[in-house]
Amino acid sequence: MIKNITETIKYIGVDDTDIDLFESQYVVPNGVSYNSYVIFDEKVAIMDTVDPRKGAEWIENLQTALDGRKPDYLVVQHLEPDHAGNIAKVMALYPDMQVVASDKAVKMLPQFFYDTQFEGRVIGVKEGGTLSLGGRTLHFVMAPMVHWPEVMVSYDSKEKVLFSADGFGKFGALSHDEEWACEARRYYFNICGKYGGPVQTLLKKAATLDIAIICPLHGPILTENLGYYLGLYDTWSKYEPETEGVLVAYASIHGNTAEAARKFADMLRARGAEKVVVCDLARCDMAEAVEDAFRYSKLVVAAASYDSDVFPPMHDFLHHLAIKNYCKRRIGIIENGSWAPSAGRAMRNIIDRFKDVQVVEPMVTITSRLKPQDIPALEQLADDLLNDKCDRCVE
Repeated sequence: MIKNITETIKYIGVDDTDIDLFESQYVVPNGVSYNSYVIFDEKVAIMDTVDPRKGAEWIENLQTALDGRKPDYLVVQHLEPDHAGNIAKVMALYPDMQVVASDKAVKMLPQFFYDTQFEGRVIGVKEGGTLSLGGRTLHFVMAPMVHWPEVMVSYDSKEKVLFSADGFGKFGALSHDEEWACEARRYYFNICGKYGGPVQTLLKKAATLDIAIICPLHGPILTENLGYYLGLYDTWSKYEPETEGVLVAYASIHGNTAEAARKFADMLRARGAEKVVVCDLARCDMAEAVEDAFRYSKLVVAAASYDSDVFPPMHDFLHHLAIKNYCKRRIGIIENGSWAPSAGRAMRNIIDRFKDVQVVEPMVTITSRLKPQDIPALEQLADDLLNDKCDRCVE
């Protein structure tokens, strides 16, 4: 796909609608785009390559866009293979072209391309570094750990374009028209979610720039209402809830824990909870469950005991939250066990790793099936979860 971003910047990226799992773990029913751009000035700069899966199509787009011109530079903002997979190939096609990358990326290049000769062909840049293309200058802003240590973003001061690397990206091919926030949120929390601090640092740097267009490495080019996208990234990277509501996530073996979770969700709705989402962790998209946990202000986990621990789908979910730096939420716990309930202890052991959370105590324990005598404890949990002044919430 080739299209004009401005009169002098062309999009030459490709859609991948054949991929089943992005990074071998994230379901992408609408595919994904690998974005790449070319800037035409007195000198020509390619902005990143694409995944090797689509290398031939990308090379064709590049050569069509160049229309006989030869690129002077390849700017590498991120070395992950879905963006850097064709570096060696394009270097071989254009032997006079130089590669521009952060100093950290320069050191890492041979790790990916051990049989490529980089000597004399690489320009390392630091924070505040620049590259003149003639009538315009690219300014380089380091963005370490967004979400790799070598990442940088590039700013075209003439046309006010920010090439934002993985920032502001989303799942979904460009050929599929859909609302931005849902898949951008799922992308952010699962790809970059651990690195809220570095994202905040980058946002502060971006606030000093006059930005009219954002060109990410995945997803659509953003040209309007940029405050909306920047605002969501600010909320997400501060780990603040985006929406007042409750995610009730359950892991049920035979359906009894599921019954309790659904009953509890009904109690929340009856008490006026603004939004209640129920998720079956044994069957849902785990990445979407993680997204919803970060989206909403409160979380309730309900799980069956299993092998003196917790049913594995719940362990997997809580582990995902832990490694993504889950925090600033209120959490309720419901456990189920027939002879020696262990799920609550196992869940609490992981939750105790979370920072800045409130746990509503005591947890609710169900033995085998939900019974009438269990209802008051669930009702008390619902009341305390929704009470901002709850005295049974422990930090």
